[in-house]
Amino acid sequence: MYKHIIWDFDGTLFDTYPVTANVLREALKEQKIEEPVEEINKQLRVSISSALRYYEEKYQISSEFISNYQERRIEAEVELSRPYDGIQEICKYIHSTNRKNYLFTHRGESSMILLKKHGLVDYFADFITSKHGFERKPSPDAIDYLINKHNMIHSESIMIGDRELDLLSGKNAKISACYFKEGNDDCPYADYTINDFQQLYSII
Repeated sequence: MYKHIIWDFDGTLFDTYPVTANVLREALKEQKIEEPVEEINKQLRVSISSALRYYEEKYQISSEFISNYQERRIEAEVELSRPYDGIQEICKYIHSTNRKNYLFTHRGESSMILLKKHGLVDYFADFITSKHGFERKPSPDAIDYLINKHNMIHSESIMIGDRELDLLSGKNAKISACYFKEGNDDCPYADYTINDFQQLYSII
């Protein structure tokens, strides 16, 4: 049984990619740049910052464009993004069985705003966001910090995410890794693969 469940945010707890991609697509269109939303999604699944670097190099978009996009993105995400089906129930279940949920995201304060807005924040024991300044995934530094702070046993701990780098950060910290898969791709670093959060009940 896993007693410590570490969650990624974007594409795992919350379905933010459609909102983020549409805002970026509309912002690019205003600059007379047409990009398929599928390609934008692909870039965003690496990270928002890497997607912006990609389009900055491809189209020489300005720092003002990036700043305006970030403001519009956060506003839209807070208004429109929702947890995946089953997230509230599984997080509540973990909390009610005297186990612990943790957040590990590269996102900043908006992750906390969304957790509070949707009634999830009280189910979490600790939160690692961009403000903590840890090296980015797949570095194990943030997970190692949580392990030491909360006296976790490695075999009782698991990282859940939708990208290889999420799972690699868990494997690099010597804990288990669960891959939330929305498409047809597999992850070689996954100890478990799910496409519905109901499946977690048989794992944790």
